[in-house]
Formats: sequence, C-alpha cells, structure tokens
Amino acid sequence: MFLFQLPEDVLFLVLSYLDPRSLCRLSQACKRSYMFISRDAVWRKIAKDNINTGLTRQGIDLCPSIPLKDRVRVSHNWIHGVCRKEILLKWKINLLPWIQLDCDVLYLSQAANISAYHLRAEGGKLQNNRVALFSGHQEDVCRFTLTDTHLISAGGDGKIIVHDRGSDYSVEFYGHNQEVNCIDCKGGVIVSGSRDKTAKIWALTPDRFGQCLHTIPTYDRVWSVAISPSLCNFVTGTACCENFAPLRIWDTERCHLVSCLGTEFRRGAGVLDIAYESPFQLLTCGYDTFIRYWDLRVCSRKCVMEWEEPHDSALYCIKTDKNHMIASGSSYYGVVRLWDKRQTRCLQMFQLAPTTSSPVYSLCLNTTHLYAALASVLYSLDFRTAAAQSRK
Repeated sequence: MFLFQLPEDVLFLVLSYLDPRSLCRLSQACKRSYMFISRDAVWRKIAKDNINTGLTRQGIDLCPSIPLKDRVRVSHNWIHGVCRKEILLKWKINLLPWIQLDCDVLYLSQAANISAYHLRAEGGKLQNNRVALFSGHQEDVCRFTLTDTHLISAGGDGKIIVHDRGSDYSVEFYGHNQEVNCIDCKGGVIVSGSRDKTAKIWALTPDRFGQCLHTIPTYDRVWSVAISPSLCNFVTGTACCENFAPLRIWDTERCHLVSCLGTEFRRGAGVLDIAYESPFQLLTCGYDTFIRYWDLRVCSRKCVMEWEEPHDSALYCIKTDKNHMIASGSSYYGVVRLWDKRQTRCLQMFQLAPTTSSPVYSLCLNTTHLYAALASVLYSLDFRTAAAQSRK
C-alpha cells in the first residue's frame, strides 16, 4: 500500500486519528499494514484512554509482555461487562479471606493460614496443588501484604509475622494488645493498625529488623493503613466512632500528624480500605457507601470526586488500574462494581452470589481477570472471552 511508504513519524500521526475498529480493518489490508499496526506505539494513545490496559496515568506500562492491541480488545470487554464467571475454590465455613496477586501467583488467607497458588497461563485458573503455605497465627489472619522478598501477615492474635517467601524462615512478634486489622509495607518500613486504637511503625531493614520504631495513639480502632509511594507519609483509616477524623495522614519518620482528610464524615463511617495511586492521589471506601478520590495537591479538606454505591451498601474493598478504572466490593450478595473515574454512574455490576448475602472481602485484578474473595468461595471473572459468550 502507498500509505505505508510514508515516513514512520508521518504514518504514526495519520494512524492516531483512527479508532480501534478502523485500525483493525486497515490492518487486514496487507501483511505490511498488519505488521505496522500491531506495534505498541500505534495503540499507546488508545490504550491510555481505555480502562485497565496496564498503562498508568503516568504512562508506565505494567504489562509490557502483552501487546497493547490485545489489551485494548480485552478492555472493551471490561467496559461492556463481557466475561466468564468461574468458581476457583470453595470452603465449608464462612471466613474473612484476603487475597493478593503477584504476577502468576495468587495468595489467599483462610483462617490462620495463607496459601499460594500458581495460576494456569491458559485460563487464569488455580493449579491443583498450592505452591506454598504460610502459617504461625493462633487466630485468623486479618490482612497480609507482599514485598519482593517477604510476606507480612497480621492476625487476630495480635501478632505480626514476617515470612521469607523463598524459604520456610519466619519471624513473629506481638505487635498489638488486640487484633491487628491492617498492615502495609514499603521501603523497609511496616505500618500496622489495630483494634487497640494504635498504629505502629516497624523496621524491616537488616540492622533493625522487627524493631518497633514508633507507636501512634489514634484514639479509635484502626481498620486500614496505606503507605505513600513516596514513603514520606502514611494514612490511617479508623472506625469514626470517636471525635477524630477517620482519615489522617502521618509523617513516617517523625510520626507527626500532617493533615486530616475530610470534615463531614458521619459517626460510624469507618474507612475499610485505602489505595494510593501516586504520592498525591488516593482512593478510600468504607461503611458510608462512598468511594472518595483525594488529591492532596488540591485540598485535603474535601475530596475531588466521589461515587456512591447505588444500593446503599458498605464498601469493603477497592482496587484501581492506576488510570481510569476502580473496582469495588460491596457488603451484600457478592456485588462487584466497575467504575470509570470520568463518569459519575457505575460502569458495570456483577452479582457473584445472588442467593448468599456475603460481602466481597477482597479484590485483585490484572488486565484479563478479576478475582473476588467472598465468605466461602473464590471467584474469577475472565474478560478475555469473545463477545458472543457469557455476559455477566
């Protein structure tokens, strides 16, 4: 084709005016057009404007091994709710599970143990046998977090256990007087929050390993914590049962209160989950049914955007693609919702457990799958399916 004899920079400019469907049709014209249009550079702008393509708002590619053209195709399934629902795992008693996804390994807490399963490359399903088991708590694991080398768990027994992911070695220490509800770790620092109305900072560096650096009285039960990507600050989310703001930002080094987020939380509007997108932007959710988006560069007293759960349900967890999409888990009937930050209304809703009133306790996602942990079952939503197949 004469078109593809143009200089590459001119050709990229011409193709930038085409939508995904037009690009796909043009790629079928000849082998040369197919090879050129399959390049990631052609699809980058389109991918950044779509949801959950693996490109962050800053332009970082989280999944460089998957062609952007394929990710844009799957993104349209996320937008239209086209997916295949599958049950990956079931258990007999109701629990409060937590899940984390690290590449092709899914970590799942069940009672006092945490299991690791490899995901099958062809379908996102769990392989039959778990590849690792992390134990040591006498009561249920409340939360856990992953680093490159460690898994750090927090339990109802007040203990924090640091597990080496590459061996059976672990170190445990009694972190709090009551259950440790939440934990986060970045840059050699662990932050934990507890029902005993304190947040604590611990060292993970070899020279001060396991040492409690600071104890911060929060005067309210701590439900969630998150460390900023800059490592300078961290946020605590509390139960909002006392006369203190439920969202507070603390200086990591000096543990001074930096600021409070919001001023109009009603009593009992506890914050159950916090997700940082950048050092200045974070998302929160909780008992008051709202997802709130905070930009610390604009104002800390009021969120810049908010989305309300349409059925007035508490929101137990949120995940973000670090660009346009938010996934939320509700407190009833296993309802998972997808939100586009550029819209005020919910984008898609999936009712995973229509006959069982179970909350969605935890979510994780990649560009092709969403995983949701309910009280007695682990679900997978596979968005790679063709449009002619199952919808919701």
